[in-house]
Amino acid sequence: MGKSYERIDGRLRTFIEEQRVFFTATAPLAGDGTVNLSPKGLTGSLAVLDDRTVAYLDFAGSHAETIAHLRENGRITLMWCAFSGPPAIVRVHGRGEPVFRDDPRWHGLLAHFPAIDPADHGLRAIIVVTAEHIRDSCGFAVPYLSYEGDRPLHASRFARETDETLDAYFRARTHNGTSIDGLPALPLPLPPTPPAPTAPTAPPGA
Repeated sequence: MGKSYERIDGRLRTFIEEQRVFFTATAPLAGDGTVNLSPKGLTGSLAVLDDRTVAYLDFAGSHAETIAHLRENGRITLMWCAFSGPPAIVRVHGRGEPVFRDDPRWHGLLAHFPAIDPADHGLRAIIVVTAEHIRDSCGFAVPYLSYEGDRPLHASRFARETDETLDAYFRARTHNGTSIDGLPALPLPLPPTPPAPTAPTAPPGA
């Protein structure tokens, strides 16, 4: 029997942080709009910020449905499945927001992902999700699957890109600037990659 939770902590947080893949689901408000479901991976690309907030890195790709839907209505569901160990499924239903490079929160959020070099993946946004409903279910029908490793293909494809060439890549894809249903997605051109903050220097004689 599934349970509902008030917070992402303890065993629940550990479970989420240990999974190698998760899924995101969003949809536009229009009744005939296109529902989107995306798999997400890469070790270190998701972080539990606090007991009600999860964030993940949104990398370069040929579509931007999640960003478009979040900009329109903010609704999102995240799901994790146990493919090894005891069976379990955890869902977080909440409100999501794409944070872009010109947002003052950018560097603070990026600090939660020390294992990822954003330059390797054409990072275009950080998705921040505030949980409204947290629940689990049995997962008895989810198969056992073995993790062999992260694919290196995404980094090898996008590590050579600059802000300018990435902008050209996004513009060349029909569904980066707008969603399948014509909703605004990536704001193009994307703001340039901001320089890393510099450590304050000590005053003379300190």
